[in-house]
Amino acid sequence: MRCVEAAKALPLLIYGEMSFEAEDELESHLENCPDCRQELVRYRALLKGIDETALEPSPELLLESRQRLRQSLVSARSSRAHLWDRVREAFTIRLGPLPSAFQPIGALALILMGFLGARMIPAGSAGRFDPAGLAEPVVSRVKYVEPEGPGRVQIVVEETRQRTMKGQLNDQSIQRMLLSAAKDPADPGLRVESVDLLRTGPESAAVRNALLYALQHDPNSGVRLKALEGLKASAGDTDVRQTLSQVLLTDKNPGVRTQVIDLLTQQKEHRMVGVLQELMRKEDNNYVRQRCQKALHEMNASVETY
Repeated sequence: MRCVEAAKALPLLIYGEMSFEAEDELESHLENCPDCRQELVRYRALLKGIDETALEPSPELLLESRQRLRQSLVSARSSRAHLWDRVREAFTIRLGPLPSAFQPIGALALILMGFLGARMIPAGSAGRFDPAGLAEPVVSRVKYVEPEGPGRVQIVVEETRQRTMKGQLNDQSIQRMLLSAAKDPADPGLRVESVDLLRTGPESAAVRNALLYALQHDPNSGVRLKALEGLKASAGDTDVRQTLSQVLLTDKNPGVRTQVIDLLTQQKEHRMVGVLQELMRKEDNNYVRQRCQKALHEMNASVETY
């Protein structure tokens, strides 16, 4: 056993959490290693000092803690009672008066609903029950704290409720969320997934503009390549071709430039000759130069400008 392994195993030895074989191996190491023996002595002294330190909370703190606990329990019981009343009321309205023969079945159904409801509602969700019957997960962050008299503090908490949305790609609400996620500055992975979904969804002016924006401004080359794939169907549009020409001369990624050449040369337009010649003048990637040169030859144009 090495000293590094022994140092990690010392807490397990002190608390008796080691197997017999591992403990024997550690004991053998300690017999031959004075440094590890000294580390064990220091560790035991530290734990002893912690055990001997007793923290006595003030009576005011204990009283305040008990009062807050009592208020929380009362509030939780009240919230759950109101929730059960709403569920029972909904059940009664749905079924209406039951014949006497079916009353035992109704009682059994109410008991079953109560049992399932207790299982489905997470602990601590009282007071945050949504109308759909699902507790919304809440992300909390302390914004700032401020003293408020002896033994009291005021804490400002920001809470963000998470919500799950499901729907078709042609739903306006879904598409709006995807368009927003496609511009998220902090998560390139989210942008890639969002642009990929947008390109496979129905075509619209908003989607095309989002793809053009991602192609021009996104710093992640994977996002830009996904945007290019989504623009293949509209590569013949004037505004799209203008943007592709700009990207061809400014994008730093050779893979992106190669894909742009393929899109621009789908239609043998003479006005693209000048763009390709300008690229040949400044391009330093051999593969991109070859693709550009091939495209110019197919268009019966010279490689250089005169």
